[in-house]
Amino acid sequence: MRQDRIQNLIDALRVLPGVGPKSAQRLAFTLLQNEREGAQQLADAIDDALTHLRHCEKCYTLTDQALCQVCANPKRNEALLCVVQSPMDQLLIEQTMTYNGLYFVLMGKLNPLDGVGPQDIGMDALLKRAADGVVTEVILATHFTNEGELTAHYLGEQLIQKGLRVTRLAKGVPVGSELEQVDLGTLAQAMTGRRNTNM
Repeated sequence: MRQDRIQNLIDALRVLPGVGPKSAQRLAFTLLQNEREGAQQLADAIDDALTHLRHCEKCYTLTDQALCQVCANPKRNEALLCVVQSPMDQLLIEQTMTYNGLYFVLMGKLNPLDGVGPQDIGMDALLKRAADGVVTEVILATHFTNEGELTAHYLGEQLIQKGLRVTRLAKGVPVGSELEQVDLGTLAQAMTGRRNTNM
């Protein structure tokens, strides 16, 4: 048995969040010993997603079409634009069934220590989209972590200069948390109780 193939699988599994060396080892051997059919399904699903998913031309979430289902839906309120950090955050807000506007997915957050600046999270595209004459309110739904707050503050300042109403999720979302860690009821309450930002 060539150990480098097993090690390659272990190393590949370590790219997943929260998977350290021991967990990656355990997953690799479980997939190879007991779950070969499941492993093949996983490999096929990853291959299919990588082949067919791309960014929506309007909001930058992941989709297999030019426009995602939300952006292509004519019943959505185009005056509302919710800014989120990731496609998962967008999905979570959609699951609350409290929001009927459109989205802009940053695909990240500002992090000066790691060299992530406004240009890296699509700031120019966001400002262009928000200033299209249709959007009247921008909802900042970034995480309540230090980087998320920094991102919201920076975006808020830029958007207010464009004459837009800028709101932030209510603080029902715990400080220091990421949206994926918040239950849907709390997220729904934060969405409906959003507040104006004071930048």
